Amino acid sequence: MTATAPAPSMARARATAFLPRLALVLAALLATLFTAASPATAHAALTASDPTDGAVVATAPAQVTLSFSEQVAMGDDSIRVLDPQGKRVDTGELRDMCSGNTIRYGTALHAGLPNGTYTVAWQAVSADSHPISGAFTFSIGAPSATDVTLPAAQAGGGPVGIAYGIARYASYAGFAVLVGGAAFILLCWRRGAAERPLQKLVVRAWVTLTAATLVMLVLRAPYTGSGNFADAFDLDGLRAVLETKTGASLVSRLLLLGAAALFVAVLFGVYARRVQGAGTEEDAKDTSDLTFGLAMGGAVVSGGIAATWALSEHASTGIQPGIAMPVDILHLMAVATWLGGLAALLVALHQVPGIERAAVRRFSRVAYVSVLVLAATGVYQSWRQVGSWSALTGTDYGQLLLLKVGLVAVLLAVAFVSRRWTGRLAEAPASDDVSRETGADVSRETEPVRETGRVEAEPVPVPADPVPADPERAAQLARQRAARENAREKRVRDADPDRAGLRRSVLAEAGIAVILLAVTTVLTSTEPGRTVEQESGSRGSTATAVPDRAVKISLPFDTGGPNGKGTIRLELDPGRVGANTLHLWSESGDGKPFDLPEVKVAFTLPAKDIGPLPLVPDQAAPGHWTASGVQLPLAGEWRIDVTVRTSDIDQTTVQKTVKIG
Repeated sequence: MTATAPAPSMARARATAFLPRLALVLAALLATLFTAASPATAHAALTASDPTDGAVVATAPAQVTLSFSEQVAMGDDSIRVLDPQGKRVDTGELRDMCSGNTIRYGTALHAGLPNGTYTVAWQAVSADSHPISGAFTFSIGAPSATDVTLPAAQAGGGPVGIAYGIARYASYAGFAVLVGGAAFILLCWRRGAAERPLQKLVVRAWVTLTAATLVMLVLRAPYTGSGNFADAFDLDGLRAVLETKTGASLVSRLLLLGAAALFVAVLFGVYARRVQGAGTEEDAKDTSDLTFGLAMGGAVVSGGIAATWALSEHASTGIQPGIAMPVDILHLMAVATWLGGLAALLVALHQVPGIERAAVRRFSRVAYVSVLVLAATGVYQSWRQVGSWSALTGTDYGQLLLLKVGLVAVLLAVAFVSRRWTGRLAEAPASDDVSRETGADVSRETEPVRETGRVEAEPVPVPADPVPADPERAAQLARQRAARENAREKRVRDADPDRAGLRRSVLAEAGIAVILLAVTTVLTSTEPGRTVEQESGSRGSTATAVPDRAVKISLPFDTGGPNGKGTIRLELDPGRVGANTLHLWSESGDGKPFDLPEVKVAFTLPAKDIGPLPLVPDQAAPGHWTASGVQLPLAGEWRIDVTVRTSDIDQTTVQKTVKIG
């Protein structure tokens, strides 16, 4: 196939027509995501508190404790307790009460607090970098009016959250195009290193990723804190960010982008010149050696950049992080090679019609391998983050994952159509390769376009019109020249229907890929389905009552003080509506009876707004308490709160939900 290279003005016109449409699609997609979606739920979540939300305690507690599903980062000001007038009554000192798999933090309260309703507001950063926050109330003695308003805004929301989210989207897109564009050049079309449109694509992707990373680093403090843009200039806040795992990842990404800049400079400098000047066999060998060196260096740098996400987000938390992080790096690299390479191919097809058929065939093979890697790593990640069929269909993460799978299926179907066009190109005579072998120049504008026996009318050079003095006449002539160039461009593009069909199918692939990348970005900031189900289990794992069989549950506890760990075994017999007998056994870590100073129980039916119904069981023996005539008036899922005190100041409340039928 002989292809006529477009004139520079034609390429500019084509880019002017194509890029605004792509930008419009991106803008509409981002607007839909940011206006329709609330702030994403993060990985960690509050699973329990002491006192519990809405609890009424007889005496003022010595401290307030919060338990989380995953490790979180908290500071001295992360837990604030306010009296009914809005005055802080906590000491402002954070207590780290974590032990093993128990993630618990607390703060001490001032002594002598009066009766009334108190507000607890908290904020933390999940181990996967996303901020979380919340608030609840408890009362001492009896509820009272309060001047404190529970905060409605979630951490990571507001204008700062939107700006940070846009930077996240831009960073993923920049990474995909940067890595995929470079891979397309090195693996599929070496001559593309000297093509200006591809150079602009890769350089702009590097600029986008660098700028987005800087924005995320600067906005990190207000994003996880106050939510005010002014705090972006707080040097103390920036210093605190640099000490976190996310801050270190962002700084590492910037350093790696410096190495990526050197890679891009060599790719579009020395390498591009060698590719253009490779005429002898020795030159070709030198180019192959440089290609291999650039490919290895690029793989190391791109893998390092991908690791900055894997080491600071979902892959670094949960089960099997040692396996999940390398798998996540491979997943990101496969996505970038496929989707970024697709973007490079689209630009080449639209702005460099002289791209060889062999380059398109090579990209088809590279995309096929990328899809295989993507499928293998995606299956593992799905199992790790979802864990069950119920989580796949019943959680936001699972539903987004199903949407992503559907988009991948559609994308593969369109890619199959593209492969058919690629096959038709392969079957046609490759006269462009013959022309290069014979030394013919196929890039002049005056060359005819010949393809499978079809001959386009040879364009006749039009002499430049003299520039008239009349500005109106000059503008008219300019419009006429533009019309002639557009008509000529259409002849060139329509000269090869196979290539035109491939352009259309690749454009469809790129549009679906943009949506797929957006959904993937949302997934990275959504709480995994496995975690959602674990939280539901820890807050209210339901023990189903069986007729004529007692409900038996086990509740580990840790009050945080010396010898504060143990387990409460609870038995409710017969475990149904009406009168029941309650037994409690307390055991220490070594399985021996734990004689606690105080144990209290409360029953709550949230669905019917009943409770809490307090109960103080009688001690029957060391480590054993019992109560008879425990009345449960209605069927439903009852929450049982057990408050355990191990010393004068150390106590905690553990809870579980049981189904009473």
